[in-house]
Amino acid sequence: MQTTKMWDGDILTNPPYKYAKEFIEHAMTIIPDGRKVFMFLKLQFLEGKARGELFKKYPPRYVYVSRSRILCAKNGMFEEMKAGGGSAVAYAWYEFQKGYKGVSIIKWIN
Repeated sequence: MQTTKMWDGDILTNPPYKYAKEFIEHAMTIIPDGRKVFMFLKLQFLEGKARGELFKKYPPRYVYVSRSRILCAKNGMFEEMKAGGGSAVAYAWYEFQKGYKGVSIIKWIN
């Protein structure tokens, strides 16, 4: 997030959840119109007043909701997570397109 240099490409990342809003805002300032930002985040990212303001400014073009629970283990501890019953967290890919002002569309994947 430290670069201020323009990026003429799309951005795809899994930011730290507590900084996701800032990552999106920053990414949208360094790409030209028409380029896209993809963020892998918890589905609950759709909630909250502060993020509501973000979505007014940058509405996601698409939200791709995972039909199945995706394992996102800390420090690569996938086996321990599976042994504990898996994940109780729903995840989605959020697609933002610079300049897009339409409605957000939900799609389902996997």
